[in-house]
Amino acid sequence: MSEQKIRVALADDQRLLREGLRIILESAPDIVVPGEAEDGEAAIQLAATALPDVMLMDIRMPKCDGIAATRIIHRAHPNIRIMLLTTYDTPDLVIEGLRAGATGYLLKDCSAEELCSAIRSVARGQVLLQATSAAQLLAGLSPPASPSSPHAQQLGLTGREYAVLRLIVQGRNNSEIAKALYVGEATVKTHINHIFAKLGARDRAHAVVLAHQFSLVSP
Repeated sequence: MSEQKIRVALADDQRLLREGLRIILESAPDIVVPGEAEDGEAAIQLAATALPDVMLMDIRMPKCDGIAATRIIHRAHPNIRIMLLTTYDTPDLVIEGLRAGATGYLLKDCSAEELCSAIRSVARGQVLLQATSAAQLLAGLSPPASPSSPHAQQLGLTGREYAVLRLIVQGRNNSEIAKALYVGEATVKTHINHIFAKLGARDRAHAVVLAHQFSLVSP
């Protein structure tokens, strides 16, 4: 990340939206916009030339959609943090984008303050799933793969830890997990700490993303 300002590239096929985003972002003292892209192919080129800290990526774009562009950019420039822009009518596409390498998503009707705050969080290395819709988004996912899968075994997850991870993916809080597994909340917290350590997760949202990236959730 830039020492002085967070460099944020914009990729959206709607010119008016890009212009509005630029005005909002450049009004923040710690953010600058080095470039814009009107489609997925242009986004890939912009990422290679501008090397931004963060890229706001629309999911639906011509020539190359945002998910395909995310996958290409993430492989070529893994240090670029990609945040999907969505109207939240395509949860399956959001999950596909997270698997492609995106570090979170934003609803297009978020406020200017929420947008800038989200960019700062992502630039610091955090994974962003908007709390108000994350549980709804994840609730529609297929159930996790078996805890005896090679990925789970390689990570060293126990059966109980895997059960806790499955409930985290479903959006359950600690109290709900404790009731579902008939254990105390202190025990749940211990399992979650172990899960975070084994996955290398910073928080619950990051654990969910990693569960998909490690194929611990069925496609």
